[in-house]
Amino acid sequence: MKNVAESLSNPFGFDPGCDRFVPGYGDANAHFHVVGDHPGVHGGVDSGIPFTGSESGERLQRALADAGLLDAAGSPPEVGKTYLSYLHMCGADGTPSQTSYDDLEPLFDSEFRAITAHVILPVGERATRHVFSVATAESADDVDMDDLHATEVMGSGWLVYPIKEPMAWTDEDETALVDALVALQETDYRREADLGRFGPTGESYLVR
Repeated sequence: MKNVAESLSNPFGFDPGCDRFVPGYGDANAHFHVVGDHPGVHGGVDSGIPFTGSESGERLQRALADAGLLDAAGSPPEVGKTYLSYLHMCGADGTPSQTSYDDLEPLFDSEFRAITAHVILPVGERATRHVFSVATAESADDVDMDDLHATEVMGSGWLVYPIKEPMAWTDEDETALVDALVALQETDYRREADLGRFGPTGESYLVR
């Protein structure tokens, strides 16, 4: 089943009930879902688009474009088969409270499961912890971003590629991420099987 969306911005029409928020942006049937933390870390309050208007977001965009996950970086980026969103979409002064994260978690998880991308790319420790808790059998308590950065983690129906905070990257970290994502796309990262042969018409029916 494919999502039908009229807009790249907020294709599911979420309203988190805050004055300033940065909804998800991109292909609602994306192969790749990039998950950031909140607008105060990765930008977008002015544009309404994740990973824009901040040095951190722009550096990440450039790496994703170099790897072929974005057709072009910018504000807005040309997303191709990629979706960008935040764990906490509301703007906040400073770091949001845990209560605020908890209040917005159902919206994020609904979006996450609606898109059902093949590859999840959580950016930063908090996003990685959450993705580990909902999409893998990995412990969300023992997260070392230096060790996990740009490595493949098997999930429950997903592949997960954690990304350390872009502002903490060395040149080697950036190169490792680009190289890993280029190599990933040369594999069968979708991990799908065609079960159409068991149906009455023989039409393709792909499952993970």
